[in-house]
Amino acid sequence: MTYPYLVISSVLYISSILFVRSDLREISNPQQTEPDLEESIKLGEEIYQGYCLACHMSEGEGIPGAFPPLAESDYLMADKTRSIQQVMHGSEGEMVVNGETYNGMMPPQPLSDEEIAHVLNFVRNSWGNEGEVVTFAEVKAVRDEG
Repeated sequence: MTYPYLVISSVLYISSILFVRSDLREISNPQQTEPDLEESIKLGEEIYQGYCLACHMSEGEGIPGAFPPLAESDYLMADKTRSIQQVMHGSEGEMVVNGETYNGMMPPQPLSDEEIAHVLNFVRNSWGNEGEVVTFAEVKAVRDEG
């Protein structure tokens, strides 16, 4: 990893934390029942705006060489469990997304299981992606695995 990349990623991450709307926690209060996919996508879009937009951009295009795209992403769509783990625990190291190699770091996101499901339902069903629903139970199972 290069020094400029670390500076840019740190600044973008800190900026996203500072400018996160304080009412995001109210968007998806824990629910006993799973929402339908359409409802979850709407909630996920708002969460995305607060937590993901700074690095992955408004249309999920990412930043070439720095932050991978989520739009039409072969990597994102290949493994739902891995996507849950990366949002929950962060990720570091090399990954190939749509044929381009990225070698960076994504910090863990401070989201509840429900928020993780919503944001993944949004990104996995936007910008040319078509994915099956991510359920609260699936996210909880990943969290329980550690």
